[in-house]
Amino acid sequence: MANYRNVRVNEATMKALSVIVREVKDPRISDNFVSITGAEVSPDLKYAKIYWSTLVSGAEKEKEISQGLKSAKGFLRKRLAEELDLRQTPELSFCVDRSAANSAHISALLRSIGEGEK
Repeated sequence: MANYRNVRVNEATMKALSVIVREVKDPRISDNFVSITGAEVSPDLKYAKIYWSTLVSGAEKEKEISQGLKSAKGFLRKRLAEELDLRQTPELSFCVDRSAANSAHISALLRSIGEGEK
């Protein structure tokens, strides 16, 4: 039962933050397309890992966006508390989700192998 609740909290957190991140006025975030791809909230609701990705590539841009999210952490947590009705609002930590970039790279490699066989 607790596992099902944790899945629902994770989904609700991800959906709420996906909307809230659009309200951030920091140009490091608003000028880049940042999307929330996942959330892992601890069972005691004290901590949450938020996974994000962007269409912009490059380590420098990722670092800039990461700093923007870190500086907006208080605003995001406050707005998350307003959106979700939880006993506690989790402390947010942000992690880059590179799965889309990795899958694009693998797809390009497979395409190049297919072209080599022709």
